[in-house]
Amino acid sequence: MDILGIKIDNLDRREISDKIKFFLQEEKFHQVATVNPEFILQAQEDREFKNILNGCDLNVADGVGIRFAFLRFDKYLKSRMTGIDLMSEILGLADREKLSVFLASYGGALSSWEEMKSAILKKHPSLQVDGAVADINDPDHGSRITGYEIVFCNFGAPYQEKFIHSLKNQENSKIRLAMGVGGSFDFLTGKIKRAPECIRKAGFEWLWRFLQEPKYRAKRIFRAVIIFPVKVLFNK
Repeated sequence: MDILGIKIDNLDRREISDKIKFFLQEEKFHQVATVNPEFILQAQEDREFKNILNGCDLNVADGVGIRFAFLRFDKYLKSRMTGIDLMSEILGLADREKLSVFLASYGGALSSWEEMKSAILKKHPSLQVDGAVADINDPDHGSRITGYEIVFCNFGAPYQEKFIHSLKNQENSKIRLAMGVGGSFDFLTGKIKRAPECIRKAGFEWLWRFLQEPKYRAKRIFRAVIIFPVKVLFNK
């Protein structure tokens, strides 16, 4: 399905899980994105970001706005899956398959990669996890990262997707799956509390996050719940 020029893979949770399992078994680079309305709006203004999203191996729908966009075009979205939920599933698979994980973080993040590593090891104590503060402008940033099978990056869109894309053609890379996870680090460390499950199922997690971080979230939520629906409504 195409929403404002951005590919969304319309899969249910089992199909998403099967895709991820296949990616982790194949010795080949796969980029995964969890696409929300903000991503789609940003891609309208950033051609490089748009091309990267449309070149991803899997674009999972994240955000209730994507479901409404599907309905606008008389389509039904099988499932939506947040970055934190998909990341948690991938970590579980990594633990079972004995795959290594690298956490690429930016300086000044609310949760450091060390704190994130500690949170992961509490759930998966045998998992091999490492990380570093990474910089997309550093020409040597990929030399260490490519020694791991799974990479998570928390730069936020579009920077995390561009950073991951820059790893794609690195020589001697072991990376099988790389995904931008935005604020998921903060959920796993507990620095940001997730909405209760009933609120998530009702599609109001965005409101919960706004109430937690009103200054940071105001502009983003305005674009997601006002600008995005208007653009979708009047798109032919």
